[in-house]
Amino acid sequence: MRLRPYAWMPWPLRWLARVLTVLLVLALVLAGVLVYTVRRSFPQMDGQLRLPGLSGNVDIKRDQWGIPQIYADTAEDLFMAQGYVHAQDRFWEMDFRRHVTAGRLSEMFGKATVDDDKAIRTMGWRRVAEQELPQLAEPTRRYLDSYAKGVNAWLAANPDASERSLEYSILKLQNGSYTPEPWTALDSISWLKAMAWDLRSNMDEEIDRALAATKLPRQRVEQLYPDYPFDEHSPIVTQGAIRRGRFEASAEPAPTGTPALFQSAAGTLDRIPSTLGSGEGIGSNSWVVSGEHTKSGKPLLANDPHLSPAMPSVWYQAGLHCRRLSDACPYDVTGFTFSGLPGVVIGHTGKIAWGFTNLGPDVADLFLEQVKGDTYRYKDQWARLTARQETIKVAGGDPVTITVRTTRHGPLINDVIGDVKPSDGANAVALQWTALTPGRTADAIFEMNRATSWQEFRQAAASFEVPAQNLIYADTDGTIGYQAPGRIPVRAKGDGTWPVPGWTGEYDWVSTIPFDELPSVRDPDVGYIVTANNAVIDPRRYEPLLTRDWSYGYRSQRILDRLQQETNNGKIDAATMAAVQRDTRNGFAQTLVPELLKIDLAGPAAQARDLLKGWDGAQDMDSAPAAYFNAVWRHLLKLTFDDDLPAGARPGGGDRWYEVVGRLLDTPDDPFWDDITTERVKETRDDILRQALASGYQELADRLGPDVKAWRWGDVHQLKLTNGSLGTSGVAPIEALFNRGPFGVPGSKDAVDATGWNAQKGYEVTAVPSMRMVVDLSDPSKSQWINLTGASGHAFNDNYWDQAPLWTKGDLLPMQSEPVHTLRLHP
Repeated sequence: MRLRPYAWMPWPLRWLARVLTVLLVLALVLAGVLVYTVRRSFPQMDGQLRLPGLSGNVDIKRDQWGIPQIYADTAEDLFMAQGYVHAQDRFWEMDFRRHVTAGRLSEMFGKATVDDDKAIRTMGWRRVAEQELPQLAEPTRRYLDSYAKGVNAWLAANPDASERSLEYSILKLQNGSYTPEPWTALDSISWLKAMAWDLRSNMDEEIDRALAATKLPRQRVEQLYPDYPFDEHSPIVTQGAIRRGRFEASAEPAPTGTPALFQSAAGTLDRIPSTLGSGEGIGSNSWVVSGEHTKSGKPLLANDPHLSPAMPSVWYQAGLHCRRLSDACPYDVTGFTFSGLPGVVIGHTGKIAWGFTNLGPDVADLFLEQVKGDTYRYKDQWARLTARQETIKVAGGDPVTITVRTTRHGPLINDVIGDVKPSDGANAVALQWTALTPGRTADAIFEMNRATSWQEFRQAAASFEVPAQNLIYADTDGTIGYQAPGRIPVRAKGDGTWPVPGWTGEYDWVSTIPFDELPSVRDPDVGYIVTANNAVIDPRRYEPLLTRDWSYGYRSQRILDRLQQETNNGKIDAATMAAVQRDTRNGFAQTLVPELLKIDLAGPAAQARDLLKGWDGAQDMDSAPAAYFNAVWRHLLKLTFDDDLPAGARPGGGDRWYEVVGRLLDTPDDPFWDDITTERVKETRDDILRQALASGYQELADRLGPDVKAWRWGDVHQLKLTNGSLGTSGVAPIEALFNRGPFGVPGSKDAVDATGWNAQKGYEVTAVPSMRMVVDLSDPSKSQWINLTGASGHAFNDNYWDQAPLWTKGDLLPMQSEPVHTLRLHP
């Protein structure tokens, strides 16, 4: 006798069991479909493939982390293969980015992204790229075209959405008609505009000053932007001056006058969005140590750029190798690339290595304008506005047309980005920004990749115009160096810290600083060079204005102190460099903690404060003192400044606020200490410190429990890896497919291990060391690196985020690992 399924059960249970079985079968079928769909897009990493357009065979060797080393006989084949590999792993990311930079996101996602497209179209990133392309060197254009051929060969071989990536399958549910266009050279160089926007110097500070001035007099606003502490935190270049039209390392500065500052009132922008998602803590560390201090006798170089966390990471690790080096094929370079752009951005060859940090010069100004009809006022005349129309296609909706109006200073951004509060007769605001002028940065990347000496590297740096970066250098001959490149404006008047009236002509840009006059140093006597977004050079010895809005040097000085300590104790090696990268010490703790310990305090908050006694400032994940200190710091900032400042200008934290609060601690009755919302009470410094201690305790007790010794910094200071496109869709199941985390991380904003967070929002990480690299010039092939996530952009691929656990611990991988996959591409 056959027993019928569920016959032994009562009828209601039999019905429920049948339903659950059907649901389970459906779930298994859907899971199988999902797995099949996901895996269809994974790259082929072994065997052979035909790649039409190649002139010879190309070998792609990948290690266990999926990182490719590409070997070819011609430069064109090398970059064509790089395009193919980037597309294999990251085409969705590339496609998404090019729609961002062209102001065409709405073609993919509909009306939700129209405002972003309006902003980008107004600035005209793609239009600038179109002007740049014909100005680039012929080899650069050829390599860009070869790269595009490789991308398009992959695209032609994968015509179905499920073959490209999971994202395309999901996009089909919303936008079934979308099909990616072929890749072009313009798509590649447009991405440089996006990076320039993320690293756009002091525009945020310029806006924040203007916002703060709506509630405070100018003198009190300036109090929030103190001068750089040159006597305490060393600049990058400590010697030299301009002589006879060149920066000379041995020259002493001539006496100069004090530059005139803009003194009139300014209007206000509500906001300029960071379309690609910059966050608190955007910056970087890099340093180089000469062979006199190293165990090998050759230089060491370290770099870790700080950017917004992205899933996948903005970086893609790769090696590009000509099998035989020649004039026709001069590339043997390994490092970090951008998906969508050929070449290596940061890395090393067999002879040289280089790294970047954001130089941060003031390359963008906001000009208040008087506009009437289709004209604007300039020097007692009314000039005609330049106008053009931009039509934005919208998936599932009607096209949107905007009119972009431009003055001599740039596009009127108030039409699409925020509002201008009329001031001094202004009713519009124009953006002048160096990245809106065609440049040659794409040339510089290829020139750096084939440079073999300091002279050739500096020649390449002369073309690196936007975004302006601090360039550090080392080579196998023992040379170390620093070069400041970039297109940096010279103003007729003013210092670029406030929006200025455009109609007077007084503040116009009149030229740019010649490359030969930009600061540079080679083989300094001290034997090392450190850049961490700190001041490049003391303005008392260097007259051209770079900016007033540097990072305040807490990271750079900590690195300098560590290097001095380590080199005084003996010779250092790559492990020492990596240990410095992991340094989590809070540079303000030594100033604030003694003041906190002086406050009369009772109850549970006093027990929490005891955690700070003897604390060395380290912000490791397991640290209870770090958790409490940062909670007190967050509430101290909010209690001191939120009542005085509009929402957009309130403190997010970081070393500018270290300087501000550090100076306020010496003036206990300063008006900033008073809470203006308590009308009959005038608070002083000690009142605010006491309240911050209590509020910090209460917040952590509510979140982590009352046992203060059990608190962990990593339990609140957490990183969530969020996909840059679908990861913020608002649909939880879709977000779960692409996002990873959260997980605890050490460090903090303006620690060397700079994991930034915003005091206004909480402790969640908003900026990270997006990668880490240590190059040993005694044998560059033994250098080390790590990426934030992984090589793959395909969710559920083994290499999607396999480097993240190692990154969290500060571990590094060898840049040349044993290959476990080999794919041969042939014509």
